[in-house]
Amino acid sequence: MKNVVYFDLETQNLFGDVGGGHSPASLAKLKLSLGVTYSTKERAYGIWHEGTVDGLIRQLMRADLVVGHNLLGFDYHVLAPYTALDLSQIPTLDTCEDILRIRNARASLDNLAKATLGVSKIAVGTDAVKWWREGVEESLLRIAEYCCYDVKICRLLHEYGCRNGRVFCTDRWGQKAAIAVKW
Repeated sequence: MKNVVYFDLETQNLFGDVGGGHSPASLAKLKLSLGVTYSTKERAYGIWHEGTVDGLIRQLMRADLVVGHNLLGFDYHVLAPYTALDLSQIPTLDTCEDILRIRNARASLDNLAKATLGVSKIAVGTDAVKWWREGVEESLLRIAEYCCYDVKICRLLHEYGCRNGRVFCTDRWGQKAAIAVKW
């Protein structure tokens, strides 16, 4: 059985906290708060923090395919300081990059989820940083719930695209548009 691992992470810091900019050096300073994976082989979610990041990286490296939204432009850069391994060697489907390549425009995970699945994200990344800074167990559970939900949305979106050969987004004029995908 092929092991597809769906992945997302949240950070401890915002871009403004690390000098701004979206360079790999700035991204590396954002630091992992929590990461979530879903393995199709294990049929289970994993919740990871800085103390267990080695296990997270091991799971990603062993996957047949890692799927996520903006992994190449964000998540892998945040993870890079935690390992000497080259994360670019992981077989990855970055739905954000793939859709950008196909339609020459970005589409957020929330946009794709609303247009394709009829569901919305439950929070945004800045909420997760705010919860992290609260530092209480309840706040960490909120980050985990939010990140798990994003992973589930990404999994459902990917599965939909695999079955139907397309996903949908809403364009800048508010019109629903089909995007042909080969996932």
